[in-house]
Amino acid sequence: MSNGQNSKVLHTVALSLIPKLGPSIFKTIVSYCGSAEGFFTLPQGKVAKIPGIGPKLLAQRKSKDSYLREAASILEIAIKKNIQVHCYPDDSFPDRLRSIPDAPPILFTKGNLNLNPKRTVGIVGTRNASRYGKNITQKITEDLARFQPSIISGLAYGIDVEAHRAALSLNLPTIGVMGSDLDTIYPATHTVIASQMMENGGLLSEFKIGTKLNPMNFPQRNRIIAGLSDALIVVEAAKKGGALITAEIAYSYNREVFAVPGNLQAKYSEGCNNLIRNMKAGIYMGAKEIEESLSWDKESGEKDPASTLPDTSNLDSIEVRVLERLFEKNEAGIDWLSRDTGVPIAELAIKLLNLEFLGFVKAIPGKKYQWTHKK
Repeated sequence: MSNGQNSKVLHTVALSLIPKLGPSIFKTIVSYCGSAEGFFTLPQGKVAKIPGIGPKLLAQRKSKDSYLREAASILEIAIKKNIQVHCYPDDSFPDRLRSIPDAPPILFTKGNLNLNPKRTVGIVGTRNASRYGKNITQKITEDLARFQPSIISGLAYGIDVEAHRAALSLNLPTIGVMGSDLDTIYPATHTVIASQMMENGGLLSEFKIGTKLNPMNFPQRNRIIAGLSDALIVVEAAKKGGALITAEIAYSYNREVFAVPGNLQAKYSEGCNNLIRNMKAGIYMGAKEIEESLSWDKESGEKDPASTLPDTSNLDSIEVRVLERLFEKNEAGIDWLSRDTGVPIAELAIKLLNLEFLGFVKAIPGKKYQWTHKK
């Protein structure tokens, strides 16, 4: 890491340490200042004009040296413990999290993680998993293994740890999103499996080393599980609980959500059945649902020899880029297109509407768009 990169990371971590600085205002500051360092170094008058900056936040600039010392200590500990630090503005930050409004500004990871894999599936559920739930978790993972997705879960008791075990047994990469810092494996009984995950995946947390274990951190981490997942599958869940929170968040992020239907008289099927009834999750009947919803079934398919890319001379560069990706995949979700092309969803929606008006694409169920094979 160069001195410039060191300074950038140092100031980004320092900015993230300011109390009550939420993800939204963090992104706004970085956007307006050009970097986290700008918050501490630009003239007071310029920083004061940033939307959302109040007198209390502006006064934190006086504590610059204190925040920088704490940030330097965090980075030093990270190096000693072989922990990687990923800052929101950097290329190493997961692309899937960039599009969510409450993405954490800093992530800590340990292991051999690919934070931008081609495919991801989140699998979550109750801590009180039944034998049926554990078997279904294994079956889901086996059925999806040919697509080599990264399996995302929370390393908790029950369905979560079964998802990690299933991924390890099939040599699939798996990421455990922690509600604790990376120095505190919780529950401690999962220390061995956490160690096994390091070779092909690993652990991820938004909490710096030394953060005290807090029950409120676990619901908070659920948004990261949801954000990292192309599709989220809830295997078993009671009427209330963390798995349902994760599903609700994934639904709000426009991720594909599925629930395994269960016995109407079973306590830990009630949450899944309610998700399906309220149309916040599709019914998971097999891997085919995932394949079709994420267009995995078409990625390796051969193109119709008669299919040709239409005349794009009247389109702008972004529209051409989007059309080229749809030509290659045949159809894709707007979230995937946004990540793949780097175009923000709001802007992308306008471009897709124009392409649809011109007859190049059409909207289809599931927040997806399809190339219409126009020549």
